[in-house]
Amino acid sequence: MGFDDAPLPKTVTAETVLSLKHWTDDVFSLRVTRPAAFRFRSGEFIMLGLMVDGKPLLRAYSMASPAWDDGLDFYSIKVQDGPLTSRLQHIQEGDKILLGKKPTGTLVLDALKPGKRLYLFSTGTGIAPFASLIREPETYEKFDEVILTHTCRNVADLAYGEDLVANLKDDPLVGEEAPAKLTHYTSTTREEFERMGRITTLIENGKLFQDLGVPPLNRDVDRVMICGSMAMLQDTKELCLKAGLEEGSNAAPGDFVVEKAFAD
Repeated sequence: MGFDDAPLPKTVTAETVLSLKHWTDDVFSLRVTRPAAFRFRSGEFIMLGLMVDGKPLLRAYSMASPAWDDGLDFYSIKVQDGPLTSRLQHIQEGDKILLGKKPTGTLVLDALKPGKRLYLFSTGTGIAPFASLIREPETYEKFDEVILTHTCRNVADLAYGEDLVANLKDDPLVGEEAPAKLTHYTSTTREEFERMGRITTLIENGKLFQDLGVPPLNRDVDRVMICGSMAMLQDTKELCLKAGLEEGSNAAPGDFVVEKAFAD
């Protein structure tokens, strides 16, 4: 992968790919070594990439593993003509990969005010930061109910999230609380499925809340995190604002937060 051809920038480390799985022709996940000094908050993202023609090619990727995990998990789309993902999808176990040193992001529990119910709205690979947060004990300490939504074009693309949630019962830190507090709500936009429609449509027409048996968004009790395509981010943000929720940040916690940085 060209790692021996040029010195590494001081802003990255070279990590080893421990495992990977190709879920469909469009998405894959990988696990890499975690430097001993690497610290992050569940929900944050980091720069990840490869050396290409002697230079680092990096993109922002959310950590899909919680802050307490020994390794680092990532979930990526495959873009055949994408500068990075066209190469990254061919990576193998034992290969080296570049990892940034400065994690950041807004999808962190500190950016939200206290509440009763936490919504994690995701589309596609936007589920990655929530894969981290649903394995974070603090999530269940702060909220009585956690609702993870995942919307994809096709049914097969929901498999990553379904596998993640199914394995929560065996999780060493949240295995007892998560199954009782977490609800996983999936939908598709293209392939026939029991629930179809964009998450924004399901919020607007009330089907989401009807299916879940909960009231519509209410800033007194509900907190929201959003991660997905740019169009989804903007439309879901507008629905939150319409419901009276205020956007938060690391500097000023609010009722909802939006993440724009993940590779697509």
